[in-house]
This record gives sequence, structure tokens and C-alpha cells, in this order.
Amino acid sequence: MRVGLLTREYPPDVYGGAGVHVEFLARELRDLVDLEVHCWGEGRAVGVLRHRPWSALDTSNDALRTFSVDLAMAAGLEGRELVHSHTWYANLAGHLGKLLYGIPHVMTAHSLEPLRPWKAEQLGGGYALSSWAERTAIEAADAVIAVSGAMREDILGCYPALDPERVHVVHNGIDTSLYRPDHRTDALARFGLDADRPYVLFVGRITRQKGVPHLLRAVRHIDPAVQVVLCAGAPDTPEIDREFRDLYQELSRVREGVHWIPQMLPRPEVIQLLTHAAVFVCPSVYEPLGIVNLEAMACGTPVVASQVGGIPEVVDDGKTGLLVPLDDDVEAFEAGLARALDSVIGDPDSARRMGEAGRERAVGEFGWDAVARRTVRLYGEILKQA
Repeated sequence: MRVGLLTREYPPDVYGGAGVHVEFLARELRDLVDLEVHCWGEGRAVGVLRHRPWSALDTSNDALRTFSVDLAMAAGLEGRELVHSHTWYANLAGHLGKLLYGIPHVMTAHSLEPLRPWKAEQLGGGYALSSWAERTAIEAADAVIAVSGAMREDILGCYPALDPERVHVVHNGIDTSLYRPDHRTDALARFGLDADRPYVLFVGRITRQKGVPHLLRAVRHIDPAVQVVLCAGAPDTPEIDREFRDLYQELSRVREGVHWIPQMLPRPEVIQLLTHAAVFVCPSVYEPLGIVNLEAMACGTPVVASQVGGIPEVVDDGKTGLLVPLDDDVEAFEAGLARALDSVIGDPDSARRMGEAGRERAVGEFGWDAVARRTVRLYGEILKQA
């Protein structure tokens, strides 16, 4: 089975959950199918073709630059039997490949443009183009993979013209041999953390979706002895970057032990930070699943997360962490985050049990080998119907 896998992010350029998903899915798929990956970037490697936006569009809207990559990807799909795209950055390429070569198009929906209106801040009029690309691709796809049951409901709600029988749930996975507790402390020392004081950890992009401003306001009210560690970078826009910096500076003035790590860290350092955190926090306002919660659980760390999207399908409330309802009242949501964080940090025995249960759940239910097998079975069913 000759499969073309289309994505913006691919190692070494991975900065979000969709990129993590594609990285590990591709690793497992290589043992099951003849796989060719098309992604953004420079150069070539065995089984990986990298494409960059056309230089003539260097100063153009990002959506137009994306479409130029999509055209190049589509041109490179000749000889593939099936194409599988990830995110709006590659969905149009999958759709064009379907039309050009008469092959089935499977797409995985990691998020949905209609549910991310704040993207208009980042893309301007390009948001209308990204929304058009997603709608065009998803409504014509032979199969749509939702990364959670909640995501499937969102897909059908946003795109009612889509046949529900074409939407399949395949959860994200986690490599629990890679993401596992690492009790070394060299990374903590490098970033100036006090190993004798508990810390709250956030890992994610600076974007409206991840709810970072809510977290920065919430942690003002947690136990002052607790450190706050923010592995936060890749801001979507200059505006959200300025908002984050202002809130960070305000927080640093009212409490000690606030650490901001803006750069993308090597995975071993992230794993070490996850392992030693008293609690991992995910304050997202929109999250189809949230791989980072799985990563924290696999490292044996309890999670406090917003009760949105697919997060409740990962975090078992009261057993592997605590879920906080996303209230329309912003202050109530932030107060709920603070209470939940204090609750976990204030009861180390309960936190330890949550961490152990989280590790067990990650190992038992979210292995990438199972995700890849389910994906390949879907490929086979689609090819039979073609």
C-alpha cells in the first residue's frame, strides 16, 4: 500500500501536538505501508520530501504561502495509492491529490477553523482562505479521522453536509517507552529551579487556544511557596506575545519563583521537567484531545486541565487529575484553576496516586502501535470502496 502523508510539521521542525502526532504515526506506519512523507522545510531524506513556500510569495499572507506548498505537495504524489493529510496547512494538497490522481483522501482533523476565530488575528483575510481550504477538503474527503469523540461531534456540527459514516475516531497516542519518568535533575538545575520546592508546569504555544493568559492570572492566587514554570513560545501574533509578556512581568512582581523558558526544548529536558512537576496544567479553551496531557501522564505527573473538547477522554477526573469547567465567567474559570492546582499540590499522597494512575492509563490505552494499526485498517477499508 503506497501512502502519501502530508503535514506542515515534521522532525526536526515540530512545535505542536499535530506535529507530535505525525512524527510518531509515521514511525509506526513505516513498518506497515510504503510511506512517503511530504512536509514543509528544506532538503530531502529517505522517504521524506520537504517543500518550501514559493519565494515570490515571501512577503504575502501566510495562507497564500501555504497554498503554494500545497500545490508542490500535490504534484509530488504521483504513484501513491492513498493520501493522508494533517491540518489545514496540508488538507488542500490532499484534496488536490485526490482530484489529480484519482486516489482516496483521508484527513485527520486536529482542530477546526470555525472553532478558532482568534486565528483571524494571525492570518487576517487569510483566515477566510484557511477556512475555505478546510471546508473544501473535509467535505470531499473519503474518510475523516477525529482524534477524539468530542472532536467527531465538533466536525459534524461544523460541517453538517459531511456523511457521519465517513467520520472515524482514532485517538492520539503516546510512546510510553520514550515518555516515562526521568528522575535526573540536571535540567532543573540548568533553568534555575529549586528542586526542593514544588512547581506547576505549563508546556505549550503562546496562543489564544492554549489559554495561557488565564493561567498567568490564576497562579497569582496559588500557594506562594510553589514555583511556576512556563515552557511557552512560538506566539501566534505580536499582540498575544505582548499580552503574555505583560502578564508574565506582572506575575513576577507579585510572587517569586516564576520561570519562563521561551525556547523549544529538547524532548529529554521536557520529560525531566514533566517528571518533577508537582502538577501539569493545561488551561486550553479549545482542545480536540491534547497530547501534552498524555505526555505528562506518561511521566507519572497529575494533570489539572480545562474540561473542554477531548481532554476528558484523556484525563480521568479525580483519578489521573482534576478537570475545571470552562465557565463563561472568566474569573470563575481562573479561580477554579487556582483551587484545583492548590488541591493537587496540597495533597502529595493523592497527587502521587493520580500520577501512577495516569502512567498506567497512558500505557494501557494510548500506544502508537495500536493507533497505526487502526489507521491502516481504515486505509484498507477506503481502498476497497474506491
